[in-house]
Amino acid sequence: MTEPLSAWVGRTREQQDLIALDRAEAMRLTVAEQLPALGDGDPLPLLWHWLYFWEVAPLGGLGYDGHPAKGDFLPPVPLPRRMWAGSRLRFLAPLPIGRPAVKRSRIARIEEKEGRSGKLAFVTVSHRIEAGGVACIEEEHDIVYRAPPAPGERPRAGAAAPPAARWRREVRPSEVMLFRYSALTFNGHRIHYDRRFCLESEGYPGLVVHGPLLATCMLGLAAETGRRIAGFSFRALAPVFDIASFTVNAEPDAVGARLWIADAEARLCMDGEVAWA
Repeated sequence: MTEPLSAWVGRTREQQDLIALDRAEAMRLTVAEQLPALGDGDPLPLLWHWLYFWEVAPLGGLGYDGHPAKGDFLPPVPLPRRMWAGSRLRFLAPLPIGRPAVKRSRIARIEEKEGRSGKLAFVTVSHRIEAGGVACIEEEHDIVYRAPPAPGERPRAGAAAPPAARWRREVRPSEVMLFRYSALTFNGHRIHYDRRFCLESEGYPGLVVHGPLLATCMLGLAAETGRRIAGFSFRALAPVFDIASFTVNAEPDAVGARLWIADAEARLCMDGEVAWA
């Protein structure tokens, strides 16, 4: 008898890692060359904790898409396509580079729904990262599972993005950028580096830019103001591909800022909010 997905709610996992300087510097030289060189003891830039606490599965333990097979920590959702749908984060204290840290994760919720494109399953995982006994980051991470694409199916375009932003930066993604971010996060998902898989299996026009990389670009733009950030949330709305530039946008106010990613056709692909401390 197959165990119901609801039985996986409450499952926990604990991982330990060193917030290594070389990995943080490699990230800086990949997406944030404008920042000064980092050193041991410096606070890790926000969202760069996704470079650590790798999930390393044997090659024989991977799914068709390069992700670790489900059924270990994550539930065995019977839908093949897995995407990062969004996150909600609280930044409680700096995560220091060069120090050991621990990440405690828990399956918080599992919801099955019917969407316009068919069946969906949402798995929410809560994470808490501590260093030296101090809580640094709390996060809720939403994962969405979807059915395989129908023959000839193409990704749906997002709604129109806001026409203007006080802060805006254009980014031209490249195969090398996506490869390096995949390597830094030990992300084997083939949609980020296997163009043939994207075109023939997923119905995408190009390589998919990582959702967490887009979120990192958004929060990095907000952090350039020098204001301390207490919280951040974002939702992925439509995929971004490496075949054209995208823009990172921010519209600040007294309590925070609205952030978004727009593709080359000015369509909204990711939406987020930041709260100043």
